[in-house]
Amino acid sequence: MTPSPPSHATLAGCTIIVAADRRSTDLATALQRRGAQVHRAPALSIVPNADDVELMSRTEELIARPPDIVVATTGVGFRGWMDAAHEHGLDEPLGDALRGAHFVARGPKAHGAIQQAGFTADWVAESETSAEVAEYLLASGVEGRRIVVQHHGAGSDGLDERLVEAGADVRSVTVYRWGPPPDPEVVRRSTLHAGGGEADAVLFTSAPGAASWLAVADAAGSLDGIRHRAATGRLLLAAVGPITAGPLHAADLRTTVAERGRLGSLARCVIAHFGGGRAPTLETDAGRLEVRSGGVVVDGRFLPLSRTAAGLIEALFVAGGRVLSRAEIGRVLPGGDRNGHAVEVAVARLRESLGGIDLVQTVVKRGYRLAVTEPF
Repeated sequence: MTPSPPSHATLAGCTIIVAADRRSTDLATALQRRGAQVHRAPALSIVPNADDVELMSRTEELIARPPDIVVATTGVGFRGWMDAAHEHGLDEPLGDALRGAHFVARGPKAHGAIQQAGFTADWVAESETSAEVAEYLLASGVEGRRIVVQHHGAGSDGLDERLVEAGADVRSVTVYRWGPPPDPEVVRRSTLHAGGGEADAVLFTSAPGAASWLAVADAAGSLDGIRHRAATGRLLLAAVGPITAGPLHAADLRTTVAERGRLGSLARCVIAHFGGGRAPTLETDAGRLEVRSGGVVVDGRFLPLSRTAAGLIEALFVAGGRVLSRAEIGRVLPGGDRNGHAVEVAVARLRESLGGIDLVQTVVKRGYRLAVTEPF
């Protein structure tokens, strides 16, 4: 059996980009404990609306005319609404107004927030989608009913419109909104790293954030590289849930979706990918080989490599057992240096970094290849 890296170093050599703002510290900490190097590159920021005049006006309106149905779409949003009401001294009257309403939660996080606020969720969407919420409410009958829908930062995603078409009186409450990224240049660089082999995974926690990150990647010219690396399995694109994965699927990107739609599940998804044998590997004369942006794992042992050496062995890895010419190897070196001497120096330094492990073979007058057991 192939030995595994120590549990605390499961992600050694992995560079992971977290394209999120909210709770990114918790996610980063969980991955760093396993040896990953984590870079935060939030493509959007969250702008809280605790002092938003519109939010308070809508809250006062609901107090005056209590709703029949309350739909909570996100836990953070519903809690934020309750907190804002408390800050403005409206928590008790709002609680009284909502007490007799039928509560609907779009998933477990929203369910928990409803309970935390002292209410009872009457129904919870298993798929955590607004489409399932709409189907449930339309089947129950909404004509003439007054419904308040608490939205996430992107606002309505079609739920309000479907309810209005069915005759409901819908009031929307948006507790936080998406703003521009804290540092646009950090986001741009993160897309270049993902497309150029300097990252092993990019994690997404919201659909608007994923869409914004992809737009930056497209503008930076790195989207094709990201798509290619994701298709080969060398770049893990992971989303916290199916809604978040939507923009990635629309861009025809190979995407992994966390099973339970929570940040803890997203972290476990990454750990299982790199530590559970899901990442691409090759059988070589030296043992099972896995390539990471910071080095290689050979038979469960991690060997750190320089950026140039890691890029070189990734090119050989993607080629499988095929021979790469010096010109092909030259194109992956910094600056695309096709000088034969530069290629020989780079290969020699890679072999030295591997500490005597015979992974790179010279094919006379043709180039270099990995010492794979069964080349393809």
